[in-house]
Amino acid sequence: MIQTFAITEAVSSLTEVHEIFNLTRNTEDNFFRELLENLPDITDSERQTLNNLKDRYFYYANDNAVTEGTINIIMISPLLELVKLCDPPFKIRAEKAVKIELEDREMSLQGFIDALVVQNQFWLVVIEAKRYGFNVSIAIPQTLAYMMANPYQDKPVYGMATNGEDFIFVKLDQQNSQYNFSDKLTLSKRNNVDFYQVLQTLKKIKNLVSEYQ
Repeated sequence: MIQTFAITEAVSSLTEVHEIFNLTRNTEDNFFRELLENLPDITDSERQTLNNLKDRYFYYANDNAVTEGTINIIMISPLLELVKLCDPPFKIRAEKAVKIELEDREMSLQGFIDALVVQNQFWLVVIEAKRYGFNVSIAIPQTLAYMMANPYQDKPVYGMATNGEDFIFVKLDQQNSQYNFSDKLTLSKRNNVDFYQVLQTLKKIKNLVSEYQ
């Protein structure tokens, strides 16, 4: 008899990701090369917008007033708008319900993706947000679990986990059962170069997926 579990309960570590989904982490440089090289330029106007978002984030964080919902409003939504992922041919789906059937393990996993970007039935970015004070790395296992629900497995799918202050990108190659994730990018540096790279990486993912069509 198949048992149903919440993704947040069943998948809380990379060890569980490896065991449940038979995934392995590929740490070779060329696996993640497309997100490390030849990142698109950003404009002065975009840099200023990111600087303003950083100031906004710490305005809320200083009062310890950053919840997952707040992060979605003050950080994720403006970022997706800045990359132009809210308009055709892309679609944003918030709180997207997902279900993963694992017949060989007689289990079903269910959960809700914080934000999902879709283009022509291809999942572009899965975003998992955690509230302020949580180490962003704890969101990686759940992000991978949500990414495994992508029904279109012939192309890589990308994810982003954030607690509002720190960002980690994830790549999943379902055909080869491999994944890896980026270094942590953070707002806590004096300059804002990491946040600029977050925008550059989102732009690069958008460009990559456009090439798949």
